[in-house]
Amino acid sequence: QVQLVESGGGLVQPGGSLRLSCAASGSIFNIVAMGWYRQAPGKQRELVAHITTDGSTKYADSVKGRFTISRDNAKNTVYLQMNRLKFEDTAVYSCNAVRVEVNTYVYWGQGTQVTVSS
Repeated sequence: QVQLVESGGGLVQPGGSLRLSCAASGSIFNIVAMGWYRQAPGKQRELVAHITTDGSTKYADSVKGRFTISRDNAKNTVYLQMNRLKFEDTAVYSCNAVRVEVNTYVYWGQGTQVTVSS
């Protein structure tokens, strides 16, 4: 089992910045990738960004150039730095981790609210 604990959400004005953190614990040794997803009211959950163990990253087109995903392997933590936030970035952001040990397992955090409002 992998436990994921997110932090860093909140209320921010358009153009502002926030940094989300996701700390993993438990059976973390076979995690191959971690990522951030978001779900806005009335919309489907979408991938925001993810990062693999070798450091490869992928971003949604809507956040490229504004968001940066990174990881601190020593702290088993993944970060999402969000800059130049827009109204449409408002959503519940959830961290996930993919672990491969014969089978593939996907774990989710509880989610953290990000609200962009003036």
